[in-house]
Amino acid sequence: MSPWLSYPLVAYLLFAGATALFVALYAIPAVTVRAVGAMGRRLGPWQTGASDSRIVPVSQDEPAQLSYWTRQLLQDTLSSTAEAVAVLRRMLISEWLGRVTRNLLRGRRPSSAPGENAFTSTVMTLTGPGFGLGAIVGTTAAALFLVLVVLLFGALLALVCAALAAAALLLRGLDRAGLLARSIRMKCPYPGCYQPMDLPVYHCPGCKAAHRRLRAGRFGVLRRVCACGKRLSTSFLTGRHKMDAYCPRCDHALPGSLGTMRIVHIPIVGGTSSGKTMLMAAMVAGLRSWSERGQLAVDYATSEDQRELRRLKDQLDHGDGWVQKTAAQQPRAFMLQVTRGRRRRLLYLYDPMGETFGDAGAVREQQYLAHADGVVLVADVLAEPEVRRALGGNDAQRAVDARPSPEGPKDTYDRLAGEFAAMSGRRARTPVATVVTKRDVLDQLDSLPTPGSRIDEWLARIGLGDLVQSLGHDFGDTRYWAVSAHAATGAGALDGESRRAAESVLWLLSRTGLPVKPLLTSEAGKR
Repeated sequence: MSPWLSYPLVAYLLFAGATALFVALYAIPAVTVRAVGAMGRRLGPWQTGASDSRIVPVSQDEPAQLSYWTRQLLQDTLSSTAEAVAVLRRMLISEWLGRVTRNLLRGRRPSSAPGENAFTSTVMTLTGPGFGLGAIVGTTAAALFLVLVVLLFGALLALVCAALAAAALLLRGLDRAGLLARSIRMKCPYPGCYQPMDLPVYHCPGCKAAHRRLRAGRFGVLRRVCACGKRLSTSFLTGRHKMDAYCPRCDHALPGSLGTMRIVHIPIVGGTSSGKTMLMAAMVAGLRSWSERGQLAVDYATSEDQRELRRLKDQLDHGDGWVQKTAAQQPRAFMLQVTRGRRRRLLYLYDPMGETFGDAGAVREQQYLAHADGVVLVADVLAEPEVRRALGGNDAQRAVDARPSPEGPKDTYDRLAGEFAAMSGRRARTPVATVVTKRDVLDQLDSLPTPGSRIDEWLARIGLGDLVQSLGHDFGDTRYWAVSAHAATGAGALDGESRRAAESVLWLLSRTGLPVKPLLTSEAGKR
């Protein structure tokens, strides 16, 4: 090639290269700034309450807003990235190549105005290739830089999302571990249900919407936002138990302490008119007597429990010393919170109607027996035919006046023992507190020996030795008491007798780890 031709070509290539370098150096920050600005604007609207079609509506199965990191974060990342790509494409193809470079190659200014003369038009034409090349190089470099930034940002977001997911799983695990460590198994106290539950249904304190899975997860880790905007705790550790809780199966209100302390299920078993309800009232009176002495803290689990005890107390204070017969075949648990030291228990006392244990089929319907941590067997010995035959003189009339149960304690026990073994599978490990009721009447009978400290031996002497042997053989540990519910309740209640009545339930609570053994008398409950 002739030097006369190569020199101009080289000069032009240098000119085009310099132009391309200048344009590229200008394009890189310009494109980056505009792309980043478009991404930021796409993440808007920045005005509170403004509509945004990208926002995921409130979930249909849970009245809560999905947590930002579970879904909205990905949508925002994709939409802002797509907006940046659109800016790059618009600047390179539509603006710099489609308008500026085309005008330059035609000898026009970038604004599409024609050159002032032939020299200017020639310069414009010669500048066009360099400008186009620089625009391509600069935009490509800016795009590669943005890709790197997005990848690094995406990796960071992935780590954040993974950390939040791990935190949610950890918080769930801590909740579960806390329940297992304290042997807490949440169960419904209402008749017809009695079912265990992994998690109650919690109602929002603001709008009362039902949250069926209020736990750490896709709706929030430490807290979630209800559809009404109220922030709700997602763990026992953050105060979830302070909200109103309901059974997920029967939708009845549950005690607020459910899930924060171990539940102890204690059914009170006995025949009709054996004194179960009065014994339960005496037990509660005894527990509250210990509470007044500062040895225990006893609180009603719900306002319904307080109303129920007030109703029983009114009957005992203003009636003839008797309470109305239990009418519910499947009872609602009477619930108390019992605390000694740092240990707490949620006590479920079940008081079914006595006719329930007169039929094996009715016993099988008492599903709470499957959860029993212990049993209070109410023994009305005056209902046992062998004992009744031993009564003579005025003793027979005293027994009638005491309203004995139509069925003896041995028959009631036989049905309980048979069905309990099938329902719980833990009969041999379940303790039984046997309480002989109506002691005030028994102490007046000349035909029977007076009950002493060894109630099991006394039962054998009056003809109930088979019952004592069966209890020792079928169930776990057994203890015996004899109490007068009349003396422990009512207007003239004896404080000491009330505490004696509570010893049976205190002994059963002690079997669950509550440190109440010092409250039991040395003679009480001996076998």
